[in-house]
Amino acid sequence: MKRWNGWGDDAIEFALGDAALAFLQARLGSGVRTDDASFDATCAQLKRSRLPWHPLVETAPSVRLANALGQSLPDWLRLRHGRIDTAPDGVAFPESADQVRELLDFAASCGALVIPCGGATSVAGHLTVPDSAAPVLTVNMARMRALRNLDPDALLATFEAGVFGPDLEAQLRAHGYTLGHFPQSFEYSTLGGWIVTRSSGQQSLRYGRIEQLFAGGRVETPAGRLDLPTFPASAAGTDLREMVLGSEGRLGILTEAAVRITPLPPFEAFHAVFFPDWDSAALATRQIAQAKLPLSMLRLSNPLETVTMLTLAGHKRLVGALETYLRWRGCADGKCMLMIGVSGAKGPASSALGAALALARKQGGVHVGRKMGDKWKQNRFRNVYLRNTAWQHGYAIDTVETAVDWPGVTGMMQAVEQAATDAMAARGERVHAYTHLSHMYAQGASVYTTFVYRLSGSYEGDLARWRALKGAVSQAIVDNGGTISHQHGVGSDHAPYLAAEKGELGIGAMQALFRHFDPAGCMNPGKLVAA
Repeated sequence: MKRWNGWGDDAIEFALGDAALAFLQARLGSGVRTDDASFDATCAQLKRSRLPWHPLVETAPSVRLANALGQSLPDWLRLRHGRIDTAPDGVAFPESADQVRELLDFAASCGALVIPCGGATSVAGHLTVPDSAAPVLTVNMARMRALRNLDPDALLATFEAGVFGPDLEAQLRAHGYTLGHFPQSFEYSTLGGWIVTRSSGQQSLRYGRIEQLFAGGRVETPAGRLDLPTFPASAAGTDLREMVLGSEGRLGILTEAAVRITPLPPFEAFHAVFFPDWDSAALATRQIAQAKLPLSMLRLSNPLETVTMLTLAGHKRLVGALETYLRWRGCADGKCMLMIGVSGAKGPASSALGAALALARKQGGVHVGRKMGDKWKQNRFRNVYLRNTAWQHGYAIDTVETAVDWPGVTGMMQAVEQAATDAMAARGERVHAYTHLSHMYAQGASVYTTFVYRLSGSYEGDLARWRALKGAVSQAIVDNGGTISHQHGVGSDHAPYLAAEKGELGIGAMQALFRHFDPAGCMNPGKLVAA
């Protein structure tokens, strides 16, 4: 069963061994544990629904609470501490585009605001319910998950937008195809959610980000139905797909999407390479990315993330033997790990891997084979469960991510980590901040930083720590010329920083676009832009 106040399946645990706990305690101090509020007690807080009756809308407190929030740290704090000040007045689970249309018309008739919901994996406040006099209807798309059409000649598949990642891949694999879009949230996020937040999968170097995969679809908006036909390319004015990509529910509700698929790769492998220091690792990674080799993934961890990953891995004897070998090869305390993925026909994939390893060797890279890569693939969707375990031991985990051109990558990494350190130090606390480059481009890279710090023991204290840290690192991103989001979207948490990237004219254009499709301003208000 899915956790109501944490990540994922409640039967899955990410165990922290004694060495890992000692590692955190040495860097942060002992965690401060808190008692979680119960589901029943939290349900009892919800106010009476303000929505009139409708056959497609459920108003039971348990359903409303289960669909009230996402996975951002403020969402967690509200659930864990039982502080639900706002929640949807009702939740609908449409099973067709016609029912979505009916629900939008119903919302308009009673002046309700509408929040579209996919897998509720947002870490940026996309599902935050506004404190409004108007009632709020959440439209959960999880029952719209069918494969509607598969065209093997055009390599296109059309799905209902509520399909979850594993279900989508299973339906494609039955026919010998894959979409290849694997964000860390893959098990619980939906195709529609990926599109409207501009998601990026772990193997986007081969398959592309969601904007390269999204070929067309259908959106139900308050103003009517928007159809997006598929073309291999078009010079016919504005690309309407671009209005839907990253729209975060402000235009309407995406009900189906056509995506570009690929035959299942006959061969796939992930290899680990260690470098003696960050500068050599970053240079090698840039050279590999700019060589445009047909790889599927490059993921580079900085020294502190490398140490953290090796510590959390357990297997003390094996890790110790690896570190002894790496030290002998010149990779000691400042070492960095690069994960290289290849997918496709074995011959070309092996050739691409060989070329990448040759570039890595020129910068002192030490190839240690597939074993660590196999382990990474095995746990690629499990590591996020560490958030649950850390909380149980009195620690919070949060992340930010950005993207910047190559000349700014190292400076951005250092600025974000330092901003987090300073923000927590001002409150007498320490933070364990570490970074990896999660996606590579010839032009630059994404910079993804994780923060671990102690909980305070109170809702107000925990929220204040998050606000201080989030504000400091977001400002550091803006000040250093990065985008406020490379792959998580904007929601409400990142909205205050969007103007620095889009400018006044750009924000105005977005507002005008939303008003065109949603004149009454009922669709997911407060996300991306204020009005």
